[in-house]
Amino acid sequence: MKLGIITPRTEQGFKTAAEFELDFVEYAFSDGREVEKTYPDTEEFLGNVPRIKGWIRSYGVGLQSVGRWGQQRWEGNGKLVEQELAKCLEMIDAASELECPNFVVGCNEIEGLSFEENGRHAVEFFSRLVDYASPKGVRVSVYNCHWTNFVDQAGAWEAVLGEIPELGIKFDPSHSRYAGRDYLKEARDWGGRFGHVHLKGSLIIDGERFDDPPAGLDQTDWPSLLSVLYAHRYEGGLSIEPHSSVWNGELGRKGIRFTVDYMRKLIL
Repeated sequence: MKLGIITPRTEQGFKTAAEFELDFVEYAFSDGREVEKTYPDTEEFLGNVPRIKGWIRSYGVGLQSVGRWGQQRWEGNGKLVEQELAKCLEMIDAASELECPNFVVGCNEIEGLSFEENGRHAVEFFSRLVDYASPKGVRVSVYNCHWTNFVDQAGAWEAVLGEIPELGIKFDPSHSRYAGRDYLKEARDWGGRFGHVHLKGSLIIDGERFDDPPAGLDQTDWPSLLSVLYAHRYEGGLSIEPHSSVWNGELGRKGIRFTVDYMRKLIL
């Protein structure tokens, strides 16, 4: 397994990863969330590919995953948002050029449609991405976050991934925990489809989300989760996701250092 981190899309992100002796960085995008909205972050990334290639060479740190969170893929009238599909395809092209093996994305449901109808829409959307990405050496995975995405748990995975054998799952145990699901069971049953994994801490007190502290300083049973990943022969990325309003600045750096040292002991 490779250990990396989600970073800002700047040279500093690669410097940070190199300082912590990590294998990769990950880029996450949330622009373009409304139909007809512009894509400033995405366009900057697409235009920055040559520079990112240089950073990869200079720091010896790869780009493991790029993803799009929160965007509407389908309009309420059942029409595919073509400009969003186009941006996804452009980002897959960029990922391929940067030798980045993962593209992560979700698919919204349309209110008023049945689960089966929404499932057909999701299969259509993901199939188009997978068919485009596979020849380019990029694997498409659906994130297990519910942010503008309903393909986030076992029932939807059975319906959608069952139709697309090449489609993977980007797994983050915190989303399962906050939704009241058993993340170890999900990993046991679906770990063979995991294409990418996030290391985000989660802390629940009195039934409520309290904070997302550094992984290893939270309630997730990380040794057991990694044992399940080993059972599935998982060899992909483990991506640290700093996601706390408390762990910022120097405390945040100490938190990253703690997680790096903690996870190094679990990666054989």
